[in-house]
Amino acid sequence: MFFPEGRIRVFLCRVPVDMRKSFDGLSALVHPTFAQDPLSGHCFVFVNRRATQMKVLYWDRTGYCLWAKRLERGGFWSWRHPPKAEIDWTGLKLLLEGIDGVQKRRRYRHQNGEKFS
Repeated sequence: MFFPEGRIRVFLCRVPVDMRKSFDGLSALVHPTFAQDPLSGHCFVFVNRRATQMKVLYWDRTGYCLWAKRLERGGFWSWRHPPKAEIDWTGLKLLLEGIDGVQKRRRYRHQNGEKFS
């Protein structure tokens, strides 16, 4: 089961990754990409070029765990504006649910300039 601790760090790969990679291929990318030890217990998130597939790799003291998610519509983010390289556990849960926690939306304005709250 996927129950990492609350103090876990989550690192996002800010370049597209080939989703054919599995445990060994992704763990080999951790050190050069994040400058972290793949056995540290932190989560390492990889996304494909179209940002429709995501894999989360972590070590749980007994072996590697790999979670994968593929979206049917839309994408996790735009590669023109990828998210920060490190997020917290809550940010990862929001990202997996398709909620962008940093996107700012402008309030609605009437044509005559009146602003509604």
